[in-house]
Amino acid sequence: MLKNKVAVIYGAGGAIGGAVAQAFAREGARLFLTGRRLAPLEAAAREIGRMDCPVEVAEVDALDAGAVEQHMRSVIEKAGRVDISFNAVGLNEPRTLGVALAELDADRFSEPIAFYARTLFATSRAAAKPMVAQKSGVIMTVSALPARTGTLHNGGYGAAMAAKEALIRDLSCELARNGIRALALCPHGLPETETMKQLYELKMKPAGMNWEQFTGFLASTTHSRRTMLLEEVANMAAFLASDGASSITGTTVNMTLGALHD
Repeated sequence: MLKNKVAVIYGAGGAIGGAVAQAFAREGARLFLTGRRLAPLEAAAREIGRMDCPVEVAEVDALDAGAVEQHMRSVIEKAGRVDISFNAVGLNEPRTLGVALAELDADRFSEPIAFYARTLFATSRAAAKPMVAQKSGVIMTVSALPARTGTLHNGGYGAAMAAKEALIRDLSCELARNGIRALALCPHGLPETETMKQLYELKMKPAGMNWEQFTGFLASTTHSRRTMLLEEVANMAAFLASDGASSITGTTVNMTLGALHD
């Protein structure tokens, strides 16, 4: 589905970014993987290399707009174009989880909102410039269920996800006339990710819930009574990045297994 496509993945050393990279590789994309640390990127590249897929890695802080722009210029110099920008960057220190809003410091509440909005804006802006010139491209990111439903003790995380979804809609509104699509994926809680493990440690374990009970609770909130797999998110990302999904833009794709009712 992605043969001859050039994809830049931000946060490729994480669980979602790494899974999406593998799915893009299976579908024939040329990959440029970025993240704050080289070691996990190189590990992901080794796995992808076994698929005989061209892949390069670079240490890039996606909060640093200048570094993101510089890396994008290098991608264009090497590949001649960019077709997909996928932002899977996550905040690794969720210091606000488990704290009631009435007791939360304003700066800590604002931290995830500023973090997620800034990194998505920086990476999207860098991709939009060459995409406008070539009259095509897809800008993608990952949202989460708290963007559209109330959750306990999540600090500014829900507001941050809602901000990402709003930015995606605005990007689509501005860029669609240039042949560029912008969209987000909203999966259900993914037990395979570090984020869900941190959430469990900070919110559920102190309440006396063990890991099996926690994953059972996640499953109970879905129609199919199961938890979602990283592979499912990655496969959907590959389809949405392809020309087969050419009508999908300006929206967040609901992948919550029925937990969120649109």
